[in-house]
Amino acid sequence: MRTNVLIYEDNENLRHSLVELLSREKEFNVIGDYPNCLKVETELQKLHPDVVLMDIDLPEINGIEAVKKIRANNTKVHILMLTVFDDTTSVFDALYAGANGYLLKKYVSTRLIDAIKDVLEGGSPMSPGIARLIINDIQQKGAPKSAIDYNLTPREIDVLISLAKGNSYKMVADDLTISIETVRSHIKNVYDKLHVQSQGEAISKALREGLID
Repeated sequence: MRTNVLIYEDNENLRHSLVELLSREKEFNVIGDYPNCLKVETELQKLHPDVVLMDIDLPEINGIEAVKKIRANNTKVHILMLTVFDDTTSVFDALYAGANGYLLKKYVSTRLIDAIKDVLEGGSPMSPGIARLIINDIQQKGAPKSAIDYNLTPREIDVLISLAKGNSYKMVADDLTISIETVRSHIKNVYDKLHVQSQGEAISKALREGLID
């Protein structure tokens, strides 16, 4: 079955390049490409994408606000941010809004296909340097807050840390020597305890509150 991809990018040349790039891959089907997110809720309900590629710097409604609109009605679609912004605030805001991954545009030609495949497998793909940016931010905060208030187990913390590195479910399982089903079970427990609905939200909340290092 082909993966349906929906694109939001206001740069016409880049948008057309994304469509062309994905059209070369048999497993992907571009079902729509738009220069703005003014009708994002209606378009998602009509087109039912598996993956959304979302620019941040869009006119009238920016990509982060669009992600929030999507997540208010759809927690299952995979959202990959495509942006030129590599600052901590943009990364955290995008993840907190519900994005599953964060790819800098300068890496699109070489990393987009793998990033989409990774996000479909449950990973949180990030461009080189973004994970380091997040880790540096955590380190600057000093000692992390205790996870006791959320009743997170040591293994659940391990899973969160591995996910924050951009690992897919399979990579987390290999890293911790557990099954993918066990990984899914831990993630479900994390969602319940942190009161979140997506992997991006869980990672962002854990990072913001110093629950993982």
